[in-house]
Amino acid sequence: MDNKIESVKMSNPIWENIFKRRHAVSESVLQNLKNVPIFADLTEKELLEVEKIVHRRKYKKGEPVFRMGDPGLGMYIIVEGSVDIVEEYENEESKLLATLEDGAFFGDLALLDEAPRSASAIAKVDCDIIGFFRPDLMDLLYRKPQLGIKILFALARVVGERLRRTNELLSELQRKYEAQ
Repeated sequence: MDNKIESVKMSNPIWENIFKRRHAVSESVLQNLKNVPIFADLTEKELLEVEKIVHRRKYKKGEPVFRMGDPGLGMYIIVEGSVDIVEEYENEESKLLATLEDGAFFGDLALLDEAPRSASAIAKVDCDIIGFFRPDLMDLLYRKPQLGIKILFALARVVGERLRRTNELLSELQRKYEAQ
């Protein structure tokens, strides 16, 4: 694709990781899982169960983690590096929505359904990323229902918080529009 990505670094509240903790991210998969709100309330034993089913992968600079329109398969946690979230349309310039860095997570709605991705995720630099996929979560729900439900409730809290923030932003925009 010859589309250029706008190089403006922006803060977009919809993509902002409102849950990110301020301390450095450890190389440990367990520590990285603990830093994500979906897994933050799990016990050490429960985290060890999740650790068994996550996938760790390295992405090269410019390599897509996923593309806009791809089916949603799961969520990702950036252990090290940064990922651009980009809208890509044929014959149009790509639009940078957000740049996510160490400790950020994205794609979590794909744990709930397999709807097409609403944006692309492209490695901005070489990245080390953990993937947690829907089929593995479904299997966990059958094998360890209490753990699976605990994760789903935490995911619901994250999605709910993002929806509340989006509603606040829309209300604020509506007030500004009506004031003009």
